[in-house]
Amino acid sequence: MSSEGFLKEIQDIGEKFLLKLRKLPQAEPVEIASFSVVLLFIVTVLVLTIIACSCCCYSCCGCGGGPDPRHRKSQVRPAAH
Repeated sequence: MSSEGFLKEIQDIGEKFLLKLRKLPQAEPVEIASFSVVLLFIVTVLVLTIIACSCCCYSCCGCGGGPDPRHRKSQVRPAAH
């Protein structure tokens, strides 16, 4: 899919979302509840993704920008008898 097609799809989804928001005050209570559940799900997925990415980045890079030397793997060799 080209970038123009992708941007068009995102724009179409955004327009449908805005249309749904405009119609929401006149909607039935069940439709309002279902829309709220879907919106809550989307927000939850985004927040969990951000948390997972920040934790992964923190464990890999640390706050100093590079890997933590204390977590470097070392080879264990058998003791000579």
